[in-house]
Amino acid sequence: MAEKKKSFEENLADLEAIVTNLEAGNVPLEEAMEKFKTGVTLSKELEKTLSDAEETVTKVMTKDGEEINIKQDQDKDQK
Repeated sequence: MAEKKKSFEENLADLEAIVTNLEAGNVPLEEAMEKFKTGVTLSKELEKTLSDAEETVTKVMTKDGEEINIKQDQDKDQK
């Protein structure tokens, strides 16, 4: 059976636990390297999730159903 994908919050908690564990400095080198690799992977996944969320938040629907990008509208207003 396929493993259920963890939520953003679960992945963030896992990353925080890894960082705390590594900062404590009592992890053997080989284990520390594995934890570091896992942490980097989690960090990239979290960054992608945040980037996707930011993209979704910056879009709104116009009256006729077309998507507009809020950032582009704000840039026009600032000029």
